Amino acid sequence: WLPIGHSSKHMSMNREEFIDKIFTALGYGEKEEYGELFDKIDAKRDGFVNWDTLTTFMMFELYKKEERVKWNLVPQWKEIKIFSSQHKEVIRSIVYLQSSKRYLSMSKDGYVNVWEENLNLQETFRVVTDSVRLRDLCATGMVFLANVSKIAVGFTTKEICFYDINSKDQFPCQYKLDGLRYTPICMHYWYNPEDGNEAILTFGDGYGGVNAMCFTTALTSLFEKSASSTDEQQATVAITWKHLVKRHHKCCFILHHREHNREWVKQVSYSLNLDAFISCSTTGTKTLVLAWKDRERMTLRITSVLAAHGINGFDYHSGLNLIASAGADNQVFLWNPYVISKPAGVLQGHVASVLAVQFNVARNLLFSFSKDKVLRVWDIQHQLCIQRLSGVFPKLLKFHSVLFFDEPHGRLFTTFNRQMSMLEMKQESAKHGTSHKSPVTCVLYDSSCKQVRELCFLYPNLSCDLVNVRANHWHILMMLLTIELLAQMTSPKWTPPN
Repeated sequence: WLPIGHSSKHMSMNREEFIDKIFTALGYGEKEEYGELFDKIDAKRDGFVNWDTLTTFMMFELYKKEERVKWNLVPQWKEIKIFSSQHKEVIRSIVYLQSSKRYLSMSKDGYVNVWEENLNLQETFRVVTDSVRLRDLCATGMVFLANVSKIAVGFTTKEICFYDINSKDQFPCQYKLDGLRYTPICMHYWYNPEDGNEAILTFGDGYGGVNAMCFTTALTSLFEKSASSTDEQQATVAITWKHLVKRHHKCCFILHHREHNREWVKQVSYSLNLDAFISCSTTGTKTLVLAWKDRERMTLRITSVLAAHGINGFDYHSGLNLIASAGADNQVFLWNPYVISKPAGVLQGHVASVLAVQFNVARNLLFSFSKDKVLRVWDIQHQLCIQRLSGVFPKLLKFHSVLFFDEPHGRLFTTFNRQMSMLEMKQESAKHGTSHKSPVTCVLYDSSCKQVRELCFLYPNLSCDLVNVRANHWHILMMLLTIELLAQMTSPKWTPPN
């Protein structure tokens, strides 16, 4: 809507000219709205706008829109919380009980801490088994059986015990599965939300085995009771693994494989979307294994991946149909489960072994945590790291860690031996664009290019790795406050002067 041959650089328009020209050029809209637009563009309030002020306004509006998109994508964390638990040994597992809105954390010695939803410690008790003395008891993992209100705990005594969490007593043992050939190392539980009777408890053992207990009448009973036991006795029902394998129990059958070549299975999972079992190990010729169910023959079809240095953990995103693996070689691989000859993506940036990965399904993000206590957040669509956090976690040289993400509440739990930390996402409340998310500490006017440069520090107390220095630039036509901005202030260790 500029005259042909007229230089846009020197052309200025008053309010009436602007409204007439833009209305004529676009052919729609209300003149009153274009008048309001002129008032927003005319920041100097001198009654005129030119091409520079118009493009500056447009760029700033686009910038605000981009910032709103980033705010919705990049997690904004509250200050990290470190919880003082009653655990005296390494924490093995964390689960969330949706029905009672409580968290459970279990340590190696079988002690379970019960946390309220506000993360106040409610009580502590111990899960036990009569197969071993208390001082020798060693728990390996815990899963929550949500459809039947139970927890399953694995022990080094080669047994899995099932505890009733709805009992008035402190989680009595209802079933004890013993006679396992090898120690259960990790477990995963799935149930059909449309039919609670259908459920699968998968566990990996210390000899390369992946075993799945497939329940068909879970709501009625996980296992068949012997004729001698009664409900009034409230006795623990003992089940032998050999009997399950031979299908002596009509309500449960077993699927298993040993594709990990006698190596410890680090993690297992069952995916309904794939109808397959996923497992990983840190060594061996098959470090990531997919066992596909054949419903007609009740057998498993195996496909596998060899990662040279092993895989510490994985997670599966059913919406994107991607498996993310935590590599011991400092890399995160993305796999298409149907085409595993090569990875669908490689996320590079960690400088230490990646211990765990976890998807944020709603945002299509991936969390990865490495041995040097660095948490990275990845945009899966663009396969880029959009956030890096370090220096906020407990400073331990040697530690065992568990990563647990409670997505409905936006809480990311990380354990360090017997300590537990939590990062919680802020609510997405920013609807109005601003140039910065933190107070502006310095402003510099550059007269040579007529630009204002602003600088702020985000979360300076969370160390230099979380500090994010941003500079926004836009042309101005008036002189603003000039403050000397020293070069050394760009150092992450810089703090505003008193």
